[in-house]
Amino acid sequence: MCRNIKMLFNFDPPVTADEVRAASLQYVRKVSGFNKPSKANEVAFNAAIDEIAEASLRLLSRLETTAPPRNRDEEAAKAKARGLARFGH
Repeated sequence: MCRNIKMLFNFDPPVTADEVRAASLQYVRKVSGFNKPSKANEVAFNAAIDEIAEASLRLLSRLETTAPPRNRDEEAAKAKARGLARFGH
């Protein structure tokens, strides 16, 4: 899976529609191979982003857990530490 797509479930505060859309954009970019589609593919590209964002929001609203919500700052710090360990910068 694309490293730029962030986990969105079980955070406090909850995920925003903008964060879901950003993850959907990254997914469509990865699957299509386009960073920015041509004019001929722009409608299909944007429709896919919208559809994936809608499906993701539905999924996130239906998921349940007994685990405590994750802290965004702590998760970001863990990701940064993993990046430093992996890439050294």
